Amino acid sequence: MKILVPVKRAIDYNVKVRVKSDQSGVDLANTKMAINPFCEIAVEEAVRLKEQGVATEIVAVSIGDKACQEQIRTALALGADRGLHIETEQSLESLQVAKLLQKVVEAEQPQLVILGKQSIDSDNNQTGQMLAALCGLPQGTFASKVEINGDKVNVTREVDGGLQTVALALPAVVTTDLRLNEPRYASLPNIMKAKRKPLDVKAAADFGVELTSKVKLLKVEAPAQRQGGVKVADVAELVAKLKNEAKVI
Repeated sequence: MKILVPVKRAIDYNVKVRVKSDQSGVDLANTKMAINPFCEIAVEEAVRLKEQGVATEIVAVSIGDKACQEQIRTALALGADRGLHIETEQSLESLQVAKLLQKVVEAEQPQLVILGKQSIDSDNNQTGQMLAALCGLPQGTFASKVEINGDKVNVTREVDGGLQTVALALPAVVTTDLRLNEPRYASLPNIMKAKRKPLDVKAAADFGVELTSKVKLLKVEAPAQRQGGVKVADVAELVAKLKNEAKVI
């Protein structure tokens, strides 16, 4: 079984995001970048399937500028076998990314595509669903458990009412939720080995996908500053403040 794992370069989740003074976007200057956490979970799940003897090859793919190769190398250090970098300087939206990944799926013919349910920068939660629709493949989203059973994959999904388990015929697309697994740390020997693993680079323009953005970003604003709390002496004062100041009762 071949598993394809798309990974996205995103701001490290520990970093405090800064908005540019002209509100044109997020300031990325000297900002630490990392694999999107949901994508890291997808890599870990693929590696675990390989350790179980289910998967034979893991291909990590990323779309973006040359800096994305850092995240591909991280995926290789975590256990992926080879990488593919689709190079473009453009900022792509979910549908364009899904169309590029569709071309990769057609070329690689993986039996399973595992990707994060969303990225922590745009938070769109669209790419996996769009990819499944474009490829005509069954999909299991928000996965908290993945089990391969012959020519099917059983995916336990986190839904509003609790958990739902679906059986998908392979090949299929699965998107990962936070509770699927706990990603491992890359060891120094594996980081060194990752430098020798193959990483192919292809231009996004070579895939024949229209990359012109259909979405216009108007402005980016930082969230409002949180105000400090207020201590009250008793319930009567609390009720008075809720009624007269907050005006919620």
